[in-house]
Amino acid sequence: MTNLLSGEPTVVTAGAELFTDALTAQAAAVTPVAWQPPAGSPEALARVMADPRRTTANATALERMLAAGATLVDVRPASEVVGLAAGQFRHAGPPISWERASGPMRGALMGAAIFEGLASSADEAERLLSGGSAEWAPCHEAGGVGPMAGVVSPSMWVFVLRDEAHDRTSWCSLNEGLGKVLRYGAYGPEVIDRLRWMSAVLGPALQAAVREHGPIDVKGIIAQMVQMGDEGHNRNRAGTLMLLRDLLPAMIDAGVASSDVASVARFVGGNDHFFLNLVMPACKLQTAAASGIPGSTVVTTMARNGTDFGIQVSGTGDQWFTGPANTPQGLFLGSYGPEDANPDIGDSAITETAGIGGFAMASAPAIVRFVGGTVSDALRTSREMYGITTGENAAYALPILDFRGAATGIDVTKVVRSGVLPQINTGMAGRVAGVGQVGAGLVTPPMECFTGALEALGEAAPPLA
Repeated sequence: MTNLLSGEPTVVTAGAELFTDALTAQAAAVTPVAWQPPAGSPEALARVMADPRRTTANATALERMLAAGATLVDVRPASEVVGLAAGQFRHAGPPISWERASGPMRGALMGAAIFEGLASSADEAERLLSGGSAEWAPCHEAGGVGPMAGVVSPSMWVFVLRDEAHDRTSWCSLNEGLGKVLRYGAYGPEVIDRLRWMSAVLGPALQAAVREHGPIDVKGIIAQMVQMGDEGHNRNRAGTLMLLRDLLPAMIDAGVASSDVASVARFVGGNDHFFLNLVMPACKLQTAAASGIPGSTVVTTMARNGTDFGIQVSGTGDQWFTGPANTPQGLFLGSYGPEDANPDIGDSAITETAGIGGFAMASAPAIVRFVGGTVSDALRTSREMYGITTGENAAYALPILDFRGAATGIDVTKVVRSGVLPQINTGMAGRVAGVGQVGAGLVTPPMECFTGALEALGEAAPPLA
């Protein structure tokens, strides 16, 4: 007590900022601690935190995620890989009906119907889709992922990736580029023409190259690209160029026509986002490896359909926990502004679920010129994500953080207790069907997803003693 009265006091404040401000005004040294009551039900949180399975289950989930591989083994039509037939589609995010679908989701489904020859105009496609003559379900339910609207139809080609460690396969469509593209809800003639070229030329050429080359280690490329200024969601420049380096010689050796090789090289080389559609299924393989572990509070899926944001958790299997999707805040193209942006959409948040993307922005400072914010914001965000995860992925080392492994394994209890939500960087689709991309920015999930998951985990936990 004597030392307390005679020495310089050390003051730590928590809660109301009034205490910090009052002491600072008196020139006292103060260390403020951010604190707030946990979100959701205290009873559910207590039951989940006391679950004797939780520590071991989360360690197992993390171990499986870190052990997962991701190898590109083929490129094939979605009809073969996903089993889609005429009139069947896959889409991003949790399940959604036509009545609740957002503008970009409707636009992408309409464009896919036109591309498949099921309709000759937007009006005819809308009547087909709203009338119940077509079927659609989430990509995640078939083990795959789709960027933005994520719409996949039978004639589209997909990348096929394998995780040999867990005997699992995942898939994703081929990347169209930016601007007026199907995944952002555009469906004009230029969109349909591009999709036809991708099915007629790009897909077969990539298939020939992959089969000639043999399996390509996508996880290894991701590990390199996060040390070269990419974060794996909105910046994939290094990854795209490394993929092209591997595929071009094989494409030539496979006997692909020189004119097709040239057009493919121009398309892929001019599209820095091309490799995103390989990062996404690689991340899906990583997080899926942790699914279905009783007692685990690790998040295995984060996905958005333009209306709802949904998560899935290891300990609750395929059950979705949803809340209203937030609208990203960031930078806009041309004359577009906040009023033009649709709420968050796409399966690409699987990158953050796996610990890269918005979690790895510290490794990609140039990303702030695309999504907004500052370099110091990016550094702060990456550091903050360690507080809501179960471990680190040494395979994805971040140079600016002294090669610390990417924060991996989002823990529902840590999100709820801290109030810190996962940070996602993303593109923004236009609110109106047919518009396409309007910008890019930053967004977080609604807390309802995590409190809903916590309730379900609490119900499944053993009773408190």
